Amino acid sequence: MTQTLLITGASTGIGAATARAAAEAGWQVALLARSQDELDSLAGEIGERALALPCDVTDRAALNAAVDRAVDHFGGLDAVFANAGKGVSSPGIEQGVPAEWDEMIQLNVMAVLSTAHATLPHLRKTKGHFVVTGSKAGRDHLKGSVYGATKWFVHGLAGNLAEEMREWGGRCTVISPGMVDTPFFDEPKPDKIQPGDVANAVIFAISQPETAAVREIHIMPTG
Repeated sequence: MTQTLLITGASTGIGAATARAAAEAGWQVALLARSQDELDSLAGEIGERALALPCDVTDRAALNAAVDRAVDHFGGLDAVFANAGKGVSSPGIEQGVPAEWDEMIQLNVMAVLSTAHATLPHLRKTKGHFVVTGSKAGRDHLKGSVYGATKWFVHGLAGNLAEEMREWGGRCTVISPGMVDTPFFDEPKPDKIQPGDVANAVIFAISQPETAAVREIHIMPTG
């Protein structure tokens, strides 16, 4: 039976690479992001296995509607990759911009919670898998990094969610990369982790047998 993976932040970078890798591995993919043009282009590239669902995942009503559409279209969810996230332009706390923190926390923290809340009832039916993008910044203390603090939340949530899902046969994995060559950065980083490297980790995690729960995959660049 064909399985379905829902991806947030699916239009570029890690999300788009994971959509391609999942489709190649035989999965159906529900693609969520704000950019309709980029999602439509990606879905067209992948073909009938893909469904573009443009929405702002910080808008709970829009997120819930997109999840419902994915379930109606594909018949259910077997895995979710909560990948949407962002940083801030002003590192540090004393010189930071609180309005940027608000926007980042809504996406990096609240949208991850909302994605879990919206999808867990569907994952429970399939004993499914919730995957979330963490970071090396969520494992280390970085001077004044509010972004890092949001990823510490993600890592803590992933562990707690893994224990909750374990009660009904579900699994949760946090993917923890160092620097990745994505549009997150203004300049290309060709010697760092590639989006496809992270995508491979996601596919590995969600492809494990029922007896194995991969709770964290930590990836560092060789460059």
